[in-house]
Amino acid sequence: MELKQLEYFVHVVDTASFSRAALALNVAQSTLSRQIALLENQTGQRLLVRTGRGAVPTAAGAALLPHARTMLHVARVAGEELRDMHASPSGRITLGLPSVVALRIGVALVQQFRERFPRAVLSMSEGVSPQLTEWAIDGRLDLALVHNPLPSPQLTYLPIASEKMVLVAPASAARLPRQIDLVALAAYPMVVTSALNAVRDRVESVLKPRGIALQIVAEAGYVHTVFGLVASGVGYTILPEGALALWEHADRLQWAPIGAPVIRNRLVLAVPKARPATRLTAGVVAILKGLYRR
Repeated sequence: MELKQLEYFVHVVDTASFSRAALALNVAQSTLSRQIALLENQTGQRLLVRTGRGAVPTAAGAALLPHARTMLHVARVAGEELRDMHASPSGRITLGLPSVVALRIGVALVQQFRERFPRAVLSMSEGVSPQLTEWAIDGRLDLALVHNPLPSPQLTYLPIASEKMVLVAPASAARLPRQIDLVALAAYPMVVTSALNAVRDRVESVLKPRGIALQIVAEAGYVHTVFGLVASGVGYTILPEGALALWEHADRLQWAPIGAPVIRNRLVLAVPKARPATRLTAGVVAILKGLYRR
């Protein structure tokens, strides 16, 4: 079982296509197919099958996939560490983060990363926290910034920030009280983020045990859309206080803290336990902590 064969196998799975994988790897499709066939002969298992949806892994292929990703990562790290003995770190680190976080810190993060590691590349992938957590577990990401994750035996969580949640209202609405009681939230027409959003799940995890149900009038996938709907008078919303910095028309909104109890939104860095630490990952951790200490 050779690393190149594993690399070809992972590319086919990720692209769901032999032709697209061959193009990405800059090899002939016949060469790629031959190497996959050799890998299947060595493992004694059919690893891939062509369907109407493209090339998909069999049960054996799905079982091999996380191991293949780990072996490729370890080999890449070993090569990078050897090069680091004579120069600044090089290579690529993949970081997953929610879109609202990318909007807030993405530019500063890339700028500081480039200053520290001019020979390295930071690749950012955006998604919702549950999806990012899965990608960190299956090896697609080196690190993932996620909101309020569930415990996982495959991940270590490093705390980055904890923000209180606020009720956001149109500036044209009646003035909000200095603090919003939890029970009072049921009286406001709410614009919320779509299902599977970790921030929404955090709010509901506090309200549901207390028998408090939100009056949802609209859902939106992106926080800027939520802000726009609220500013236009469609309803109110609940978001982390730090998200307010993303909306450039603050004069069209008003907000007040929620509590007691205060609802807090935790932002943590998920680190796969199977991946050894590198200077690049340590650098990203330090940059993130610095950005949220400001």
